[in-house]
Amino acid sequence: MKIGIIGLGHLHPRSYMPHFQALAAEVVAVAEKDAGLRAAFCTDFKLQGFADVDEMLKSVKFDVAAIFLPHVDCPAAAAKCAARGIHLMVEKPMAASAAGAAEILKSAQQAGVKLTTGYAWRLHPVAGEFKRLIQTGVIGDVVGGEGRCAAGRLTRYIEGHSPWILQKALSGGGPMYNLGVHWIDLFRWMLEDEVAEVSGRNVKVNTQYDVEDNSFAHLKFTKGTVVALDISYTVPDSFPYGRDLYLSVRGTKGVISWAPAFEGQRDTLFVCIDKPEQKEYELPPTPGYCGIMGRTYIKAFLDAVTQNTPLPITGEDGVAALQVVEAIYKADKEKRWVTL
Repeated sequence: MKIGIIGLGHLHPRSYMPHFQALAAEVVAVAEKDAGLRAAFCTDFKLQGFADVDEMLKSVKFDVAAIFLPHVDCPAAAAKCAARGIHLMVEKPMAASAAGAAEILKSAQQAGVKLTTGYAWRLHPVAGEFKRLIQTGVIGDVVGGEGRCAAGRLTRYIEGHSPWILQKALSGGGPMYNLGVHWIDLFRWMLEDEVAEVSGRNVKVNTQYDVEDNSFAHLKFTKGTVVALDISYTVPDSFPYGRDLYLSVRGTKGVISWAPAFEGQRDTLFVCIDKPEQKEYELPPTPGYCGIMGRTYIKAFLDAVTQNTPLPITGEDGVAALQVVEAIYKADKEKRWVTL
């Protein structure tokens, strides 16, 4: 498989490279308007570089486009690639709006190409066990849940050459758009249910940017489960792994909780029923974004392209997550519960 990377002003393109290399997916070219970023990446990985997508599409043939552009620019780039029969890996949340994500989905469907987005947490082995325990009724009927996702401070986007994430016009919004979508998608997947209505509040601390630092929401699913989300850009650098990550669900018979180590090698899933149980997971050291789950995610997508196996995460999943986010923002603005 030949890969073309579109956009380098993002935290993830470099950390995807070990996965592509390990999976024998050849990155053949990159498109990036920033000459400095483009030159450094091309030098480090010995690649052809182009100033824009159109130039790269005219000059190089590739099978998959890995798109890491500002969210608002993803739909147009995806449409150009899909029209040439190129499959799409569009970094989450795919677009700056649910309508933008739906445009990408339509482009992929019309062109008959595969489309996925980076909700790699579904591919984490602990997440798979978490879902299995829920669906087999170990803790009874699930009535509530909690998710925290605080991944570093605002400054990491400045240092990571992606300040556009802090501009609402380019990113769509703050941490709920950029981070909360991970947990929205994961709860949808683990519960096998859809969000029916939401409430939300955004809290802005910084004075330099027009996005909030913290976002809080309650999601009520169609089967009655209520999930509380706490999504933030304000975790201290001293926090373990630089992130505060946590998921739990409460059922009529017990509780399951997990504080992911992210790229650490040991994860603990705690199951508290009549007899508490704790499962330890030793994950193999895996260089690259999100470690083993990132590697598994990319492999599953490449397999879907070459062998027509099921997609691990679909374009529809990307649209659904952003619909929930937009409802949360509407709930904050109108100070009421919003029905999807």
